[in-house]
Amino acid sequence: MSVLNDIDARSREIFRRLVETYLATGEPVGSRVLSHNSEIAVSAATVRNVMADLTDMGLLHAPHISAGRLPTDLGLRLFVDGLMQVGDLTPEERRAIESEARADTPESPLEAAAARLAGLTQSASLIVTQKADAPLRQIEFVRTGPGKALVVMVFEDGRVENRVINAPDDLPASALVAAGNYLNARLRGRSLGETRSSILSEIESNRAELDQLTSRLVRDGVADIAGEDNWQLIVRGRGHLLDEAAQDIERVRMLLDDLEKKRDVIELLTAARDGEGVKVFIGSENRLFSLSGSSVITAPYRDENRKIVGILGVIGPTRLNYARVVPIVDYTAEVLSRMLK
Repeated sequence: MSVLNDIDARSREIFRRLVETYLATGEPVGSRVLSHNSEIAVSAATVRNVMADLTDMGLLHAPHISAGRLPTDLGLRLFVDGLMQVGDLTPEERRAIESEARADTPESPLEAAAARLAGLTQSASLIVTQKADAPLRQIEFVRTGPGKALVVMVFEDGRVENRVINAPDDLPASALVAAGNYLNARLRGRSLGETRSSILSEIESNRAELDQLTSRLVRDGVADIAGEDNWQLIVRGRGHLLDEAAQDIERVRMLLDDLEKKRDVIELLTAARDGEGVKVFIGSENRLFSLSGSSVITAPYRDENRKIVGILGVIGPTRLNYARVVPIVDYTAEVLSRMLK
């Protein structure tokens, strides 16, 4: 980052120590605290002069006239991109993340990963996953009433989804079985997005060798399922956000309100699909969470073909422990990708 080139080595070290101290304490950092750091070894007056220069550059700000300094969103971005020393996961953290791959629980792998991510980071976790475009293991049609049928979809990642669709009133039970068998033969291990056009083409050209009612059920079912919003949001660990409430209850209230805007959250996270690896969104850099002063750390996870099928991440205050959370998010995405192979 070009701003780093305008800062000498001493100022850079003072800035790095200030940000690390703030992230650890959540409090403004004064010059006296930094001058007592043996690795800086300069007077409090020198530290004050450096902090004044960094404030003029827009990297620090003072919440009160007599208080110490806090990093701005720009300052945090400079720290994360150019100065942060990313820590290694401990063996215990690695085992905790990997245990989800072996856990025999009623939760889906995605829900288990979200719960573990929230627990390890003590923050709220977010996972965005594709619905109809995820690989399917099985699909079944069940009549629920006049003109309605339930589509039960079991995905390769262990999720089970039920969708109610329109169905012909005079549909016999044999047609429901035939429709399920037809789609299972074409969808197992593949996504509806991959096969939708070929299935509809086969139905329209009468190559499916299905009777008229069964063909109509398959055509309408595929169209209804694929036409829905293709993403869903899993949120775990909201309670961790409430731990911050004693310090800033209004910020937490706004953040919880933001998390209820699922479509907006999904749009933000799916934007992280572009590119590789972990992405960090800090405070005002994202429209959705700018007012609540929150940061989001995300990473994509992939299927057996290395195709990105979802995004997972952590959300919390801008004073997140980025150096610790980034490798946790990255490794959780890696383990989840292995599970989906």
